[in-house]
Amino acid sequence: MLLVVYPLRSLRKGLCRRETIWQYYISILNWWSVSHSQITRLYSRFTSLDKGENGTLSREDFQRIPELAINPLGDRIINAFFPEGEDQVNFRGFMRTLAHFRPIEDNEKSKDQNGPEPLNSRSNKLHFAFRLYDLDKDDKISRDELLQVLRMMVGVNISDEQLGSIADRTIQEADQDGDSAISFAEFVKVLEKVDVEQKMSIRFLH
Repeated sequence: MLLVVYPLRSLRKGLCRRETIWQYYISILNWWSVSHSQITRLYSRFTSLDKGENGTLSREDFQRIPELAINPLGDRIINAFFPEGEDQVNFRGFMRTLAHFRPIEDNEKSKDQNGPEPLNSRSNKLHFAFRLYDLDKDDKISRDELLQVLRMMVGVNISDEQLGSIADRTIQEADQDGDSAISFAEFVKVLEKVDVEQKMSIRFLH
């Protein structure tokens, strides 16, 4: 059984102080339908990034991941792993953020609709993506916030005037209430025909 056979000693470093080992496991199992061997492999990846060997990861540890280092939004994605005011993330927090990117399997689509919404649902994936833009956390994407992301994505390959035009057009097309910003509901509407489940999925366990 998973809760018995997993190497507890190696995981204790990643626990929150007030959290028992059983609460820790239950929280992970609530996010992931995974086997003992799969959690072991994910923990192995976590420890390989943990250069300080203290059971937590820093932003610098994440920046050593080549895919994030070259991603224009790498810093935004890395920041999503860290609660506000924190500069370290343990294995539990690491798993919780990764859970947003877990593909939705066919057998999950028919699960009880009255149960808790999984972190890898379409809605939660969209919330995660929205937060990458919404820097001031006011639940709206302003023109300035959109411009910052566009600059990250295109670098110096396009003029500020062209970027401004793109931002203005993007907001104009999405803005339904006339506040010159994009709310989460408007963000969802714009992406309603996009296969978010596929585009925001990474098969970490294969």
